[in-house]
Amino acid sequence: MYRNGFQNYNRARVDTADPKRLVILCYEEMISQIKMARQRCDKKDYERKSKALLKGRDIICELQCALDFEKGGVISTNLDSLYNYVKTRIIQADLGKNLAAMDEVAGILTELKSAWEEAFRSLEEHGAPTPGDSMYEGEKRAVGAAAF
Repeated sequence: MYRNGFQNYNRARVDTADPKRLVILCYEEMISQIKMARQRCDKKDYERKSKALLKGRDIICELQCALDFEKGGVISTNLDSLYNYVKTRIIQADLGKNLAAMDEVAGILTELKSAWEEAFRSLEEHGAPTPGDSMYEGEKRAVGAAAF
């Protein structure tokens, strides 16, 4: 019962969030899943570790699918490459129970989240449209893939 209420709350939070907030929610959930995977690995709970890493990878895949190469240009291309690298490291972390890879991925995602937050602050101050506005549906899918 509690889980259904929590899921309904999170679904409403995603459905009503603006595109910029959805980007941040995606990164927050990915970071949370990677950290959870690390904790599960430390406890030798490898099934839950794998599930957490898979959730993180699913969110990355959805954000990657949402990239708009026409509007995003070189930024989208660079993000695409970085997302591919992160997905590779997640797979390596999962298969090899590689804690260093998990830490690396969490660090990369934390830096990306900070960069998006700064970009959104800067763009809002100047009244310009934000990159997240063009990716709204992709972020909704990505947050949905997280299945908080």
